[in-house]
Amino acid sequence: MVLLGTIVNSLAILVGSLLGMFLNRIPDRMKTTILQGLGMAVFVIGLSMALKAAYADGYDLLYVIASLVFGGVLGEVLDIEGKLHAVGRFVEGKMSKFGNGKVSEAFVFSSLVYCVGAMAIVGSLQSGLEGSHKILYTKAMLDGFSSIFFTSAMGIGIALSAVPVFLYQGSIALMAGWLASALSAPIIAVMAATGGILIMGIALNVMEVKKINVGNLLPAIFVAGIVKWIAMKYGF
Repeated sequence: MVLLGTIVNSLAILVGSLLGMFLNRIPDRMKTTILQGLGMAVFVIGLSMALKAAYADGYDLLYVIASLVFGGVLGEVLDIEGKLHAVGRFVEGKMSKFGNGKVSEAFVFSSLVYCVGAMAIVGSLQSGLEGSHKILYTKAMLDGFSSIFFTSAMGIGIALSAVPVFLYQGSIALMAGWLASALSAPIIAVMAATGGILIMGIALNVMEVKKINVGNLLPAIFVAGIVKWIAMKYGF
């Protein structure tokens, strides 16, 4: 089921928000420890995806590296990371016209946190292309725990963000599912391996080890598919 990961992610936000309503403010040290643990789990998932390329085909790892280089250049030229943040600021500005109450502020804040990020995109692509939901399940855990923290501090408006998360990620997953029918297994494998490396970058961001502009590397996933297709077509 293509939308299973998205459904679980949305439900995790709802459940976390309900728990957050009944919990007192959670200590910052506990938040940090939990998020660091989840960040390490995210890193392992990304690493397992990336290693598939090393064992699938002798040249696939080279295709992934080349894709990260060219995809990164394209992402920097397009400034995808900056545009994602600009979209967030635009939506926040528009939403503020409908009220400055805590519910509105919490809804806007959490929607941006859960939707404007590379993990939402990479995870939804994995759901659509591979039928695997590992990334979105992990994101569901991250979002679920963070929604507890956010709700305890900002109120039940956090729960409303489950709706845009479902619509946003679900749309990407459905489009990717349609695209998967036109792609071969080797192409999907290389795209998944590239996505795994980006997931490792997200993990480093979650653990605050190093700030990586993963958004600007997103084109690498699609570049990897194109490079692999060319290699298969011309026998490289």
